[in-house]
Amino acid sequence: MDDAPPIDIRLREGASIAQRLVMSGFAAAVALCFTPGLFTHDTLEIIISVVALLVGAAFVGGIMLAPAVVWIITPDEILIGHQRPFGKLRTRIVTKDDISALQVPGSKRVKARFQLVFTLASGERLTSPPIADVTHVRDTVARIATQFDVPNVEAPSNPLDASNPEMHLGEPVEPFPARDIRIVALVVVALCAVPYAWRLWRGLPPSHVDIMLLPLGAIAAFAVHRYANLVTGAFWVIRQGDIRVERLWGNGTPRTDHIEGHEVKSITVERRGRSEDEHCIVVIRLKSGQRFRSPRIGSRVEARAVGAEIVRRLEIGPESNQI
Repeated sequence: MDDAPPIDIRLREGASIAQRLVMSGFAAAVALCFTPGLFTHDTLEIIISVVALLVGAAFVGGIMLAPAVVWIITPDEILIGHQRPFGKLRTRIVTKDDISALQVPGSKRVKARFQLVFTLASGERLTSPPIADVTHVRDTVARIATQFDVPNVEAPSNPLDASNPEMHLGEPVEPFPARDIRIVALVVVALCAVPYAWRLWRGLPPSHVDIMLLPLGAIAAFAVHRYANLVTGAFWVIRQGDIRVERLWGNGTPRTDHIEGHEVKSITVERRGRSEDEHCIVVIRLKSGQRFRSPRIGSRVEARAVGAEIVRRLEIGPESNQI
């Protein structure tokens, strides 16, 4: 690694204009749903509408005015660019001699997300945007520490690092305690029975909806009791040549599936949620028609890095690779 030629490392943070417009439009649409309250004579509804519009406007403003940050790490210095959508680009250069320490803390929200924290000789701390290639975090950190002659840099614990014999996606699955499942089932039954009991207590005849809620509550309670463990998710163990997918059946017994490269029809990166910065996953479709969705990884760039490592380990052909 010491003989490898130095390269520039680019780290970026900040949504694109298209992403900002989508998020702003969604926030504005939600806020506008409260506008009818402005035209009523109810003081409480007017207050709620005004507060909702103010919160929506603040949210839209925050999204549109959030800065875009770019770090370019060269062998001798760090160039930091900071720009708001309607402002000028501000740059700063941190030289090699200014850096006294380097740490790589993990993210509290996303398990496999890491940022570089440089401590300068002046005592100032600078935090970088997230490292995009989450499968080579240790190599990236070691290379930067060597370039800047920073001693005693602790290697981060990264479950998705390509240097691991096994890469782990998600958390090991465990069944819900039977007591908790019974409590949730009873709560569901009680909630469905409340309208019926309320009308009887008031001396009113139950409506058709109240009567229909009783069997629906029983069915929902049975579904909770029978299938609650299906929502515990999956745990992927990515090895050289195969992926072990650990899940649970509805009754809590473990279920294990294996994916090998020759079985894969396609591998893609998809968004599972509203944001491409937090909710991207890897989806593997088998030739048998079965489909596997990975636990949440993070941004699209991070998910693509994980997908590329899966392609390499399973030796998936280019005709199936849609990363």
